[in-house]
Amino acid sequence: MKFQVNFNTKWSDFDPNRHMRHTAYNDYAAEVRVRFFQEHGLSINEFAKLNIGPILFKEETSFYKEIHIGENITVRMELEGVSQNIERWRFAHQIFNKDGVLSAEIKVFGAWIDLMKRKLTAPPAKFMQIFEDLPKTENFKEIPIKSKKIIK
Repeated sequence: MKFQVNFNTKWSDFDPNRHMRHTAYNDYAAEVRVRFFQEHGLSINEFAKLNIGPILFKEETSFYKEIHIGENITVRMELEGVSQNIERWRFAHQIFNKDGVLSAEIKVFGAWIDLMKRKLTAPPAKFMQIFEDLPKTENFKEIPIKSKKIIK
């Protein structure tokens, strides 16, 4: 089962062409990631206590169908890849318009950073179950640990 959130869009999400501005799609994808982690006990405050945070290396957005002012959306999220130690990850998001038509896909490639050392880090063991619970894409692949290259 996919993790998804329904959103009421707001006026500031739209541009002068009366469709959703391109960066608003990415904002909603980020919000879904934050909500997933919050629902699994990893709030912003918990990340602060652990001195770790997510960083993005790459964000790809593909647009398919306009979302217009007044339309509400549904955003789904799945895990597309993760390293064995959960240091690195790939998430895939799909954004659907009010009629359930796929409007955009967003893929993010990232990792966890130690906020004190400012270096990549593996998260605490409790992240293992959280990532295990994440819905996976059909093309889910493990990210090789030895590889410093994240995007293929």
